[in-house]
Amino acid sequence: MSSVNCQPGPEYRMDIILASTLLVAFAEIGDKTMLLAIILAARFRAPWPIIGGIFAATIVNHALAAWAGSAISGLLDGTWFRLAVALGFLAMAAWILVPDTLDEDDAADKPARYGVFLTTTIAFFMAEMGDKTQIATVALGARYHAIGLVAIGTTLGMMLANVPAVFLGERITRIVPMKAMRIGAAIIFAILGVLAIRELL
Repeated sequence: MSSVNCQPGPEYRMDIILASTLLVAFAEIGDKTMLLAIILAARFRAPWPIIGGIFAATIVNHALAAWAGSAISGLLDGTWFRLAVALGFLAMAAWILVPDTLDEDDAADKPARYGVFLTTTIAFFMAEMGDKTQIATVALGARYHAIGLVAIGTTLGMMLANVPAVFLGERITRIVPMKAMRIGAAIIFAILGVLAIRELL
């Protein structure tokens, strides 16, 4: 664990960003916020303000989530907390296999009042609260203690999943095999959980 708390070198920093990016990109496939991106794209037909809103909402939400994970880990550092984080990854592996649905009310109805960018930002920030990818970001923050790197990686992952969704709309659900992507994400979470448990042995 001491290697996590020291200043990470360039290779380790890239590992954190890459792991965070891949984890969230896979987890986001078929997730509630990806469905929200498709709905907003179909409703507003203004891809760039939507993409900007997704980015703004995600970087703020995930920076806070990574900070929360790192802060909690710092307060509760110890074998039992690290075991809880490892088990959390394994629980996420199971959770990620459950397909999400999105209520129409979650996609804000009033673009005239707020504009497309602000509507998207607010809708995404709220939809991300308690979502799989936010919980994953908390867990990554607790594991790596690198708030900025985790937030960068998870935001990149969200953009990799959602930018094509904005441009392709519902077609992406036919192009991307959702079940296979969810299985891939579950495997990644499970591997992280197993590796975290191994560090305790």
